Amino acid sequence: MRTCRSWAWLMAVLVAMPTWAASPKSVEPAPWKPTRTVTLVVPYSPGGGVDAMARHVARELQVKWGQTVLVENVPGAGGLLGTRRVLDAPADGHTLLVQIPSLLVIRHTPMYKGVDPAARLVPIATYSITAGVYAAHAGIPGKTYADLKRHCNAAPKPCSFGTTENMARVRLKMLESDIPNMIVVNYKGGGQLVNDLLGGNVDIGVMGYTAVAPHVKSGTVKILMTSGTTRSPIVPDAQTAVEAGLPQIASETWYGLFAPLGTSNAVVRAVAAAVREVAGMEDTKTFFAALGSSVLITSPEEFAKLVRDEEQRLNALLKKYPLD
Repeated sequence: MRTCRSWAWLMAVLVAMPTWAASPKSVEPAPWKPTRTVTLVVPYSPGGGVDAMARHVARELQVKWGQTVLVENVPGAGGLLGTRRVLDAPADGHTLLVQIPSLLVIRHTPMYKGVDPAARLVPIATYSITAGVYAAHAGIPGKTYADLKRHCNAAPKPCSFGTTENMARVRLKMLESDIPNMIVVNYKGGGQLVNDLLGGNVDIGVMGYTAVAPHVKSGTVKILMTSGTTRSPIVPDAQTAVEAGLPQIASETWYGLFAPLGTSNAVVRAVAAAVREVAGMEDTKTFFAALGSSVLITSPEEFAKLVRDEEQRLNALLKKYPLD
């Protein structure tokens, strides 16, 4: 009789226990993945380093996600046209922006005063960093910035400097005290700039290394200086801006992905994790190194801080060297 009462008591206790005690542990939801084609908008022309690295990242993301990942080039207005294409897209992770620090200069450009696209974007992750180059056509004498300065200040006509993006314009603005009669020519993309550089229509191209790489190897273009703080392994003979006595223009370009403001944290973190995996691959490191770039992996928080710090630096810089 006692045994029966004991069993009855035990059963009553089990029935009265909270249901969560007998239920399995909650399962974490699976990370976000795209459900249709993803578009990476590159607001610059095809053929340069921004485009080349974006296409590599797109190919690897496509493999990882099992969804088509397209690169769409929308050049113009210093990167603003392509950036607006993303600002106007749904904030669902299927349209992302590839950008560089030039994004932060748009608001300081006279014709776009008051336009601040960076404020309407969410930083996701960086994947690469590189120094720009000062490339001269073969007819420019010398091998260093000092040689270039001497040539330009003694030449019967002003030296022309071609640029493809806003940060290059800022650096050239800072060089006007050294070469006061320089002419700055703005190009929509690296292809036309390289053609004019080869033809002698422009003396110097301030740009990424990728577009001029074949011509450097053939000897029709030479690199006089990089914008970095350490020598580039791909053009080791070219002095850095610091070595040239120009630490004020020394800076490197990061490459990263942004999403429209309003994109959920789950989407941002999932894309960042996928980019981190792609950037950590040996194939990616090798591919970027061939373009004169290094892998740079950041979390969304680290990238956001990088953007804020760069923005503060540029705001102070452009007060001293305003763009025309």
